[in-house]
Amino acid sequence: MNKLPERIRIKDIARLADVSVGTVDRVIHGRSGVSEASKKRVEEILKQLDYQPNMYASALASNKKYTFICLLPEHLEGDYWTAVELGIHEAIATYSDFNTSVKINYYDPYDYHSFVNASEAILALQPDGVMMAPTAPQYTKGFTDRLQASDIPYIYIDSNIKNVPPLAFFGQNSRQSGYFAARMMMLLARDEKEIVIFRKIHEGIVGSNQQENREIGFRQYMEEHHPSCNILELDLHAERNDEDNEMLDEFFRSHPTVKNGITFNSKVYIIGEYLQSHGKKDFNLIGYDLLERNVACLKEGSVFFLIAQQPELQGANGIKALCDHLIFKKEVTCINYMPIDLLTVETIDYYHNK
Repeated sequence: MNKLPERIRIKDIARLADVSVGTVDRVIHGRSGVSEASKKRVEEILKQLDYQPNMYASALASNKKYTFICLLPEHLEGDYWTAVELGIHEAIATYSDFNTSVKINYYDPYDYHSFVNASEAILALQPDGVMMAPTAPQYTKGFTDRLQASDIPYIYIDSNIKNVPPLAFFGQNSRQSGYFAARMMMLLARDEKEIVIFRKIHEGIVGSNQQENREIGFRQYMEEHHPSCNILELDLHAERNDEDNEMLDEFFRSHPTVKNGITFNSKVYIIGEYLQSHGKKDFNLIGYDLLERNVACLKEGSVFFLIAQQPELQGANGIKALCDHLIFKKEVTCINYMPIDLLTVETIDYYHNK
């Protein structure tokens, strides 16, 4: 074999395999129009040389356009998912040279049929890749089965469904997060015999897999370490916020000795603001996510701990994984857990502004 230049070019491979440059290019990029004999010769040479194509340059030279669709829960401006969307748009801007675009669709997190209808609309558009916050596994699977049948890669963010594995998942280990939250709760509660879990619920639906799994992890810790502690529950209305105060009034009238509580959704401010308005300063409250109103409650003292999970980074990394897989043909790590960050009034400013 003749000596090769230090940087191996496609024309060097073509010469060694005795084929045209166009044939090598087709083999490298998985395109059709190559005989089996030629394909085999080229692949043997590529393997011998351990050739790594410059996918970045190839992608820049390509005219192919990549359309991604993200399926997220409906939300108000400033809610948790606003930060996810910010990360999505930042990532798309980063990869704009490669003709990438994104469309964000929404579903009602308290209506499984809304997710099904939104997924049908996405399938009709045949995007190049999909990123979603999955709903209940039995409804998510119908969507992912059809994505797989169409060879469309998909990413999960926020919560993972292990028996319906995606190309990649970005989010917390939700059970571990709940387990950790219980440990923090009991550092505050000490020998108290009652704690309360606050939920936002609509017709029996909590609204996300993440919240359900956090509660499972929370209860696991309690069973293992504090089995005699009574766990109370208060289900606030997901879609009738005006009734929250009345329900909280009734709860605290009925349970005047309860001093510790937690919510696994991103709206701990609902309870925190109630505690402030009622001058209730002897209650330890833990919640999730850095919504502005949550942070305000932390600073005012009505929330003791916030647990954060970097939603903006989840959105950005999900888009990056699709680009790495589709454009640059890179291997993508399947499970990507976000940190479980515990924040207090003393640390929030240094975290929030980074």
